[in-house]
Parts: sequence; structure tokens; C-alpha cells
Amino acid sequence: DLLLSNSCIPFLGSTEGLDFRTLLLDEERGRLLIGAKDHIFLLNLVDLNKNVKKIYWPAAKEKVELCKLAGKDAYTECANFIRVLQPYNRTHVYVCGTGAFHPLCGYIELG
Repeated sequence: DLLLSNSCIPFLGSTEGLDFRTLLLDEERGRLLIGAKDHIFLLNLVDLNKNVKKIYWPAAKEKVELCKLAGKDAYTECANFIRVLQPYNRTHVYVCGTGAFHPLCGYIELG
């Protein structure tokens, strides 16, 4: 109904089955950060599909292998699911992911 009434703009970057996990809305700068499976997206709130920036941040291959050896599912559990997107200061966001059961954290400069 929303599409038919022109009341929404679908985000076209989600065709990869990325399993979106967390969102961070930055109204001041008109941006939306999305944490997903092995990816972080930075979207423009005016047009979600314009100038989409994407960071590919997978778990280390050796951590994925250890995860699979532990009997976990390679597709649904042994990845870097981004769980935390937290503003750090005006230029950086603190991010954490599961890292295939070996958590990873870091800072992203939004620039």
C-alpha cells in the first residue's frame, strides 16, 4: 500500500539478504547508519538510494572456520553481525560486531 501511494522510498541495497540488526539515526546531518551482516551502510535520509556508502566488515576467515568447527551454521551464525552503532563524537561512530563469536569493535570516521 505504501509503494502504491508513493508514501515511501524502498532501500534497494538490501537485496543481498544482509540481516539488518541495528540502526543509528543522525537527524542533524540527515543520515541513517544501518548495521547488518558483514556490512555497515550510511544512507542519506532524503533519498535512501542516493550516494549509499557501504563498508564490508566480515569476520576473520580463521574465526569463521573455528565457528563452523564448533558446529555453528556458516550462514546464520558465523559472520560479523553488527550489533552496536554508538555516536562517539561529531566525526566518529563506535561500532561492534559479533565477529563469528569473537567480538570486534572499532571507530568509523564519518567524514
